[in-house]
Amino acid sequence: MAATRPLSRFWEWGKNIVCVGRNYADHVREMQSAVLSEPVLFLKPSTAYAPEGSPVLMPAYSRNLHHELELGVVMGKRCRAVPEAAAMDYVAGYALCLDMTARDVQDECKKKGLPWTLAKSFTASCPVSAFVPKEKIPDPHNLKLWLKVNGELRQEGETSSMIFSIPYIISYVSKIMTLEEGDIILTGTPKGVGPVKENDEIQAGIHGVVSMKFKVERPEY
Repeated sequence: MAATRPLSRFWEWGKNIVCVGRNYADHVREMQSAVLSEPVLFLKPSTAYAPEGSPVLMPAYSRNLHHELELGVVMGKRCRAVPEAAAMDYVAGYALCLDMTARDVQDECKKKGLPWTLAKSFTASCPVSAFVPKEKIPDPHNLKLWLKVNGELRQEGETSSMIFSIPYIISYVSKIMTLEEGDIILTGTPKGVGPVKENDEIQAGIHGVVSMKFKVERPEY
């Protein structure tokens, strides 16, 4: 079965995209939110994946689409209620992801106390880079992330600034939901989130590891 489901193309068959909100203090301040004692979790469907070469799609019901740059952790095997000390044994590798967010819609959801699904889970809301095997990143808490829009640097951050560590997040999530091979956890965004518009070009990367490029399009539907 593994031969027909290569982890190098996890976005074609992985089931779950688990996202962590408010995991960088500078972004929490940027959004005028409170730092929490436990991670904020939300989900995206697998149809949110947009591998490089496909466009970022603006949802028809939003006029304020924002980029959020995130390190994604790809699970290599099934785990449930895994201890923090053993959590990294279940990691297969990493990918750079964008948590595209309909900010105007999210603001309305927050005001009404509603879930963020409309703002976070639309088609192509999770652009994703090539898969990076775990062996190529000895320390995922020592990475520099960057994002440019039309050549202008918008986001730059270090994973050492995460509030909750990757082993903690994996352990925490696995106590709530079983994680499976090919699932990905998005670990939060540093400051600098901002709007994109139709025909913008987004470039992003993990310094010295991987980069990716996407064009923003507004579909007819």
